[in-house]
Amino acid sequence: MATAPAAMAQRADLKRPEGFDLYARFALAGALGCSVTHGAFTPVDVVKTRIQLDPATYNRGSIGGFRQVIHNEGIGALATGFGPTFTGYFMQGAFKSVKLTSTFQAWFAHLEKVRPNRTAVYSVSAGCAEFLASVALCPLEATRIRLVSTPGFANGLIGGFGKIVKNEGVSALYAGFGPILFKQVPYTITKFVAFERVSEAILGQFDKSGLIAGFAAAIVSQPADTMLSKINKTKGLPGESTVARLVKIARELGFRGSFAGLPTRLFMVGGLTAGQFGIYGNIKKALGKCASSCIPLNIN
Repeated sequence: MATAPAAMAQRADLKRPEGFDLYARFALAGALGCSVTHGAFTPVDVVKTRIQLDPATYNRGSIGGFRQVIHNEGIGALATGFGPTFTGYFMQGAFKSVKLTSTFQAWFAHLEKVRPNRTAVYSVSAGCAEFLASVALCPLEATRIRLVSTPGFANGLIGGFGKIVKNEGVSALYAGFGPILFKQVPYTITKFVAFERVSEAILGQFDKSGLIAGFAAAIVSQPADTMLSKINKTKGLPGESTVARLVKIARELGFRGSFAGLPTRLFMVGGLTAGQFGIYGNIKKALGKCASSCIPLNIN
């Protein structure tokens, strides 16, 4: 009987992955959580992007936008950009989760000092993680937008990616890096901070917390999302810098134009954020019960 506690402690230790094993589990959970949800919402993303890029034509709201795309191009057009969307967010989710894991581990070494300042911890950790993740996401997002905005541009991810590089150079894939940072960094910070704070308030009801966090993140990042769609739609003029293009786009859009497609994006981001947190937690549990024991997000 004396050995029973020791045996139980040993089994508990075996359930706590460390090092590469730990990071691999979080990377897979993050990759699948982001890619599956974003991939599932590809049809909504197609309509949202069309509304942003051509509001004069797609001016009948979200449902009307779906009908217009199907009527003009067939139902298959709603799957345009699925390849770069799934691949881009698979990579983004993996990079973001690994960086968040390493950052949280560093913070939690000083847990007592961190707890009163947990909102700052969430913000800094999420911002650093998203910066790294956006480096991987940007070329795939540029390819997706070009495929959606220009029907017939190429046949899928490989064709679109290769055509942009061949005709415009590798730099064209990162023309939207500034907008994607202004979109993704506030989006991710808002998403994590809102999720954790709402979870604390309503006792960890993750589905509701994820939905509210998604709504907040969508509103904060909407102007940059619209600018990202605009700058990746077409090639810039000879000698025109990215900054000059962004200034011109901002002037053309105005405040109201920068929020074009917001209702569609609220539906999309609210749903996928709730799904992401659900998938992320379940995968981590399935890979070894580390969802609550390895890197706790809620440190209240």
